[in-house]
Amino acid sequence: MRQNYTLYGWHLSYFTGKALCYLRYKQVDHTLKAVNLFTLTRTIKQKTGAAVMPVLKTASGDWIQDTSEIIDYIESLHHDNPVIPNTPVQEFASMLLEAWGDEWWVPIAMHTRWNNPENYAVFEHDAGKALLPWMPRFLQNKAAQRPAKMLKGMLPFVGIVPEQYDTMNEWTVQMLDTLDMHFKQFPFLLGARPTLGDFGLVGTMYGHLGRDPWPKRELIEPRKNLHAWLERMKDPALHAQFDLLPNDEIPATLNPVFRSIFDEFIPMVASVGDLATEHAAKHGLNQRLPRRIGEVCSTMGGKPFKRGALPYMIWMLQRALNCYQQMADSDKHAVRDWLRQHQAEHILNLDLPRVERRALTVAVTSLSKQRMEKVA
Repeated sequence: MRQNYTLYGWHLSYFTGKALCYLRYKQVDHTLKAVNLFTLTRTIKQKTGAAVMPVLKTASGDWIQDTSEIIDYIESLHHDNPVIPNTPVQEFASMLLEAWGDEWWVPIAMHTRWNNPENYAVFEHDAGKALLPWMPRFLQNKAAQRPAKMLKGMLPFVGIVPEQYDTMNEWTVQMLDTLDMHFKQFPFLLGARPTLGDFGLVGTMYGHLGRDPWPKRELIEPRKNLHAWLERMKDPALHAQFDLLPNDEIPATLNPVFRSIFDEFIPMVASVGDLATEHAAKHGLNQRLPRRIGEVCSTMGGKPFKRGALPYMIWMLQRALNCYQQMADSDKHAVRDWLRQHQAEHILNLDLPRVERRALTVAVTSLSKQRMEKVA
């Protein structure tokens, strides 16, 4: 089934890169259309409930806002070049990698962009031209100032404060080195073709680290294998017919990545879940939560790291846990064995509040009996 899709977004956008690389991999007919001021603040907001990007418009006129739901939608219709592995451990691992790429890397992407002034010229040019394509350059530059001010204002919101700069810088170098060593041995995260995890990770690399002048020069280009992976992700359809690692294998070169997921990312989401529970107990179920419901503390590279508690993270991790719950018993056993090797089997028993996505945030739809007792 061939359909024409329109992806509204910008090349410099974190999640547009994820969606764009995915659509290229699926080889579906699509057009990338830069979001102008009217489309962003009027059309998209009316269609999705939020002035955000990217958004996918389907041939039937539906508007899909979240990249994970965009992927779910396309996968359901276009079965060639699937991005979900068909073995249980790789499937579950890939969903964890997507959530980690979507959520954990946001502070790194924003830190490297907004705390290095030389990047601003690219943002100003691209954002201004997209917002007001019919206006002269000086007005485009002025238009770019508004989203720039808004995004800079969000830095403390995601933990980007001076006392945490060194923590983020050290973690970034260590993790990029880990990924560079991995891609020295493997073309993609789980073998010779990309999976959902690759598209989660490419978000921060496509528009931010791999495109902004400072991180591109200082962080990506010196790591030749990582840089080569990013170039493959820009045209991933060339690799669609290759294989993942056999025997449902997860390469040991990714062990530091999964340590970050199990020791840093998931504990942070669990803490967000506690705050979401408190909010739901106070305000009731099925109420849309604020985008930020307080602050949580996790670790980054073994050091404390504080950032805003974004309940959207619960929904992303919930997707991976739902995937596990829907597996056959034998497949669940394989996943538990893999997690046990990482001393992480406990994540399957996380008592997160059940949530439903509502534009850029979520609503708590149900709480376990144990959580209800705690907040009673």
